[in-house]
Amino acid sequence: MSRILSVVLLVALSAFGALAQDTTKPAQNPPAPLPKIPDEAKKQPNPVKSTPDSIAEGKKEYGTECAMCHGDTGDGKGDLASDMKAPLPDLRDPASLKGVTDGEIYYVIKKGKGEMPGEEGRLKDNDIWNIVNYVRSIPKKEAVAK
Repeated sequence: MSRILSVVLLVALSAFGALAQDTTKPAQNPPAPLPKIPDEAKKQPNPVKSTPDSIAEGKKEYGTECAMCHGDTGDGKGDLASDMKAPLPDLRDPASLKGVTDGEIYYVIKKGKGEMPGEEGRLKDNDIWNIVNYVRSIPKKEAVAK
């Protein structure tokens, strides 16, 4: 009798546990955290002023070097990212880079991150800073376009 009661109690607790579990789906493929970035890189100020010319140059370089993965609009859904199933941030969302310094963005573009190759040796430093300025402008452009 006590054995039957134990089995009934175990089944009841298991059923209750299943009902109590959170059934909401977690976000699919959240972007990977930034790699370990040296403190001096985080604090590095952007030496290129964010002007319309800088943003235009950054957009041009972004289109050549970044859009294939990060998407033409910065939505994170470029052709290569889809093929690799790589989770990328939606750069149109102001929250995607909240708390991230220009130095951190520059470091990731220059050195790479995970499957993303770095642009070191391929782009000049000013070109990378122009991309930083363009990436920073994407949420503002999207907000105006809505």
